[in-house]
Amino acid sequence: MKAIRPLLFLLTAVAQGMGAGHDPIVLTASQLSIATGKPSLVNMTDGSTYLPVWSLSGGTEGQSVAGLVALPADCAAVKVEIVVTTDEPAKEAGMEDVYRVHLGQMIEGQPLSARYLGNPIRTPVPTKPFVTRTIVLESYRSVIPGAPLSVRIQREPKDPANTFVRPAGLALVKVTPLAATPKPFVVEDSPGYNSWPMMQAIGDKLVCVYSRGSGHTIHEDSRKAYARTSSDRGRTWTPETVVADTPGFGEVAVGKGLDSKGAALFWIRRVGKEWHQDLYRTTDGVNFKLVVTPKLSPAPVQITDIFTVPKVGLICLWFSGGYAEGNDHAWGTLTSTDDGATWKQTTIESGLSKAEWPTEPSAVHLGEGKILAIGRCEVWGGGTTARAQHQLTSTDYGVTWKRSQTNIGEVMGSTPTLVLDAKTGLVSNYYYQRGKGGVLRRRIVDPHFIFDRPLAWPVSEAIAVGSEDPTEAGNINATFIGDTHYLALYSGHGKNTSVLVTEAAAPGKR
Repeated sequence: MKAIRPLLFLLTAVAQGMGAGHDPIVLTASQLSIATGKPSLVNMTDGSTYLPVWSLSGGTEGQSVAGLVALPADCAAVKVEIVVTTDEPAKEAGMEDVYRVHLGQMIEGQPLSARYLGNPIRTPVPTKPFVTRTIVLESYRSVIPGAPLSVRIQREPKDPANTFVRPAGLALVKVTPLAATPKPFVVEDSPGYNSWPMMQAIGDKLVCVYSRGSGHTIHEDSRKAYARTSSDRGRTWTPETVVADTPGFGEVAVGKGLDSKGAALFWIRRVGKEWHQDLYRTTDGVNFKLVVTPKLSPAPVQITDIFTVPKVGLICLWFSGGYAEGNDHAWGTLTSTDDGATWKQTTIESGLSKAEWPTEPSAVHLGEGKILAIGRCEVWGGGTTARAQHQLTSTDYGVTWKRSQTNIGEVMGSTPTLVLDAKTGLVSNYYYQRGKGGVLRRRIVDPHFIFDRPLAWPVSEAIAVGSEDPTEAGNINATFIGDTHYLALYSGHGKNTSVLVTEAAAPGKR
């Protein structure tokens, strides 16, 4: 690369934006300046073509460039993309580089600071030179309308996923103003910690089971499981009824599904001096009958959503262990051939470390014994290979499984929930980006493509925005009626949270 004199001033380029959802605001390489380290503004040459780019090292940490954009007054969020290329190809397929974005805003009377540190994003490097790549570093970040936005792009060469150690050229940055997401509907917002909802459709009726206590606790006697139903797609809800209230125990819904007759099944975890998993059945969302309290070993922390697999019956996944470091973590399957009256427990993996442990998994049967599941990761910090969601796959009706790490990294204790669309065959993976961001996200994928390509999940889209408190929002659970998906979540602050429901059109129905 032929070096050009570096630009000397930080945040000098200001571009005017369009309206929310309109054309992106573009910052070319010449409109960006050095922020940290010693990146170089160079000409990348391919024959007679000369392209100004910022050369970001694949081995030296702390190199970044920045620019400033003026946001329009009608945007609620932004999407940030970069366009990169390299004059050196990857030596072998599968090599990756890693980038992240830092965002801050100039707000009257306040100091300029980086208020949002984006997640590191890994992408494969082509095996041919001069291939243009557009990388989405942030698909939806809430902003203050009209306030100038500082955008800093940084390469992360020390991230374990950054296996391409040669320089890459940053050609431009695109910032797209976005409109606000729809406001969710309220299921329950009375004083207290209304939380951890599970939702199942019975025909055209939504049934939401949730619990309420004094805080983020599962064992207190005051925590009970309640239910409400909606016949108008979540707009209004019937008065709550009590599902479970056992003296000396705290009760939380942890899984749901349908039996062969179309009745809804809900797993209720009952915690006191002992832990129990109770299965309840309902046909109307008002009257619940205890079906069974199975004796299980190892005792699960949680049993997750129930799904049906031909030749097997009902299946759900479970996980056991502690949330501390150690090798006492396990997960497996529960199967029932009699609509939940009895269950067979199988351990798939045990002796796992906390980082290897897939928790709160959600699964769908793709046909012919193929099952795809996504599990939450209990490592809440670190780079791309530390806290990404787990992918679990089976080709033999759930007898044997393969566990892999995905490229879904904007997560922090983020519970997944999967919906398989019967018409298109596409899978929607919903999860909540806890902490900075506070976004309910969705990734839509062809499950047969992703089955053996766990690092190829496409970019997420925003469905709703909630609290940024790390543990006081999230735990998405999905169901569907026709071509619409319904997502239950909780969101709030401190000891007061609400149960909410939002909706999203099935893939191809937007």
